[in-house]
Amino acid sequence: MFVGDVAEAIARAVDGNARAGTTYELGGPEVRTFKQLMEYVLATVERKRMLVPLPFALAKFQAMFLQYLPKPPLTPDQVELLKVDNVVSEAASRDRRTLKGLGIDATAMETVVPTYLWRFRKTGQFKVRGIA
Repeated sequence: MFVGDVAEAIARAVDGNARAGTTYELGGPEVRTFKQLMEYVLATVERKRMLVPLPFALAKFQAMFLQYLPKPPLTPDQVELLKVDNVVSEAASRDRRTLKGLGIDATAMETVVPTYLWRFRKTGQFKVRGIA
């Protein structure tokens, strides 16, 4: 979900284009799994890493200790959030309580994410595509 789309939805709601007292569900144009997101990030930053599935019980055990680090990479609350899909419901789509219902075309991940991630490539911004 692109933050610019969220900001536009908020602006339209403030301008009176949303139904009062109604919860809108905002989501990007595609549904992706967490694994697909990680694969996309790795491809974008041109890195190869092995993605190993981790059972929730083991993740929660690790998170119990990791949460006490100054910048915890994982917390028990994050593990709980990962157990639930974050997608726009069929009911919201049917009732037009979505970006589309507000007249906004969701921005594709491929349009924005590379502009944030280029600096994490081994060569940063200096590599020109097609030239090694």
